[in-house]
Amino acid sequence: MRINRTTALLRNQNKQGTGGAESVQDQACAYIWRELLENWKRRTQIIEYCVGVVDTSMEDKRKAIQAQASNPSAQRKTQGELYADEVKRTQVHNELTVEKIIRQRSLDAFRSRCKYFEPPPSDTESRAWWDSLQNGT
Repeated sequence: MRINRTTALLRNQNKQGTGGAESVQDQACAYIWRELLENWKRRTQIIEYCVGVVDTSMEDKRKAIQAQASNPSAQRKTQGELYADEVKRTQVHNELTVEKIIRQRSLDAFRSRCKYFEPPPSDTESRAWWDSLQNGT
């Protein structure tokens, strides 16, 4: 996903008469923006899935600890596993912080090349992402 390659591809399409009415630069920026959004959404879904898996595992282990009140050795083993899951959960949540940093840096790089780009108001999902990134959330 490089803007130079995208621009060259779109310029070639315009020469062949298959491009749109917008300028090549505007088309390239819109294309890159859509690609960024798809990547961000995909990574967010993966991280949220991982958080869900770890949360479910932790909840199951909490229930097992309560059910194992009569067996202290099994309870200790399950508590150790619960602690390991808590470590995993922290690591996965750290990925959300890393993802936020990646998004901001990607947006900064995007805006350095596409200074005048704004998603169309009719594209509500794209606009919501744009606004949230502008506000730093």
